[in-house]
Amino acid sequence: MRRALLLLLLALLSALLIAYSAWIQWRPASYYLSDLRSSLAFSQGSDTGRGNLLGIQPELYRADYRSALHLHRKLAAYLDKAREEGLLNARTVVVLPEHIGTWLVATDEKREVFAAHDLAEARVWLGLTHPLELIRALLANQGTARFSDALLRMKAEQMAADYQSLFGGLAETYGVTLVAGSIVLPEPRVEEGVLLVGDGPLYNVSLVFGSDGLPLGQPQRKVLPHRDEDGFTAAASDTQLQVVSTPAGRLGVLIGTDSWRAESYAALIAQQVELLAVPAFLHGNDHWHGTWAGTPGDLRSRALELSTGEAWLHHALPARLADSGARAGLTVFMRGQLWGLGSDGQSMAVQPDRTQIVDETPGARLFNLWL
Repeated sequence: MRRALLLLLLALLSALLIAYSAWIQWRPASYYLSDLRSSLAFSQGSDTGRGNLLGIQPELYRADYRSALHLHRKLAAYLDKAREEGLLNARTVVVLPEHIGTWLVATDEKREVFAAHDLAEARVWLGLTHPLELIRALLANQGTARFSDALLRMKAEQMAADYQSLFGGLAETYGVTLVAGSIVLPEPRVEEGVLLVGDGPLYNVSLVFGSDGLPLGQPQRKVLPHRDEDGFTAAASDTQLQVVSTPAGRLGVLIGTDSWRAESYAALIAQQVELLAVPAFLHGNDHWHGTWAGTPGDLRSRALELSTGEAWLHHALPARLADSGARAGLTVFMRGQLWGLGSDGQSMAVQPDRTQIVDETPGARLFNLWL
C-alpha cells in the first residue's frame, strides 16, 4: 500500500514537473497595436551644416517590450517622423532616455509578465519562468537587492545582444550617431565592436553608436546611482567618464543624476567636451511639479522650496553647461506607463544662454537643436 502510494506521488510529481516545464517553454504569439505617432515640440535654430542634437522623449508601455522587434518598430516610427521633418543628417546626434534598454529584461517573456498588476508581480512571474537561471544568478549575486540583481543578471547576455542589435541597427539604418539611453548590465565592456557582459557588479550604462552601427568607446557607467537603483547597481568612478568623437563634435554622456555633480563636468572638461547628452528617468506621476525630495525639511513650507522640475533647472545641465565649455546639450526623459511605475519629467534643450523645455502635451515628443 505504501509503495503504491509512493508511486502515485512520484507520478503526480513527474506530471507536475512536465506541466511546469511545458508552461515555461510555451510562448503564445502576441499581437499589439502600438501608438506609433509622435509630434515635434520645437526645433531651435537653423541648419548651418554643423549638425544637430535630436531628443526623443518616447511614450512607452509594457507591451512595447514584448520583443525587441516591438520596440524597434516604435522607435523607428519616431525616427521616420524626424526624417520627414528634415531633422536627420550625417551629423545628427540622437539622444534617448535613461533605462530605455533596461526593460529589455522583459522581452520574449510569457504573457503573465505583461498582464501583471505591478512590477512586483511581474518580477515573480519572470523568476518562475526561469527557475534554474534564477538560482544561478542568485548564487552570483553582488547587490543588496538580491532578487532585482538576479533577474537582470540571468538575462544579461540576451539583453546586451538585443541592446546592440536594436540601437546599433537604428543608428546604421538612419545614418546617425545614437546615444542609446541606458541599460543595466553586469560589468559590461566592448571588445572588437561587440557589447559583452561579465560576472561583476551591475552598472547602469549608456553606449553611443556611430552611423556604422558600431559602439563608440566603452559603455559609460553611471557614477551616482539614484536611491531607487543603488541596491542593485554599483557606482563608477569619475575617472571612467569619457568623451567620444562624433561628426557633430566631442560628446560626453552623463546618466541622470550624474548631471547634477560638478565633479562629473570637471572630468569631461579635461577631455574638451563640446556636446552633452543626459539620458534621464523620473518614475512616478506628477513628481515634476511636486516638492523636490532634496529640499531641506525646514524649507518645505516656505517660499524657497523647489519643485523637482525647478531642481533639475537649478542644479543639473541648465545650471552647469556654460561652465563646462560645451556648446549645447539635451536632457531626455522617458514617458509612459511601465508596470505601474509611472513616469515624469520634461525634457530640455540647453545652450549657454538659453534653456527650452518640452511642453506637457501628451504623446511622444521630438525636440531639436541645430548647432
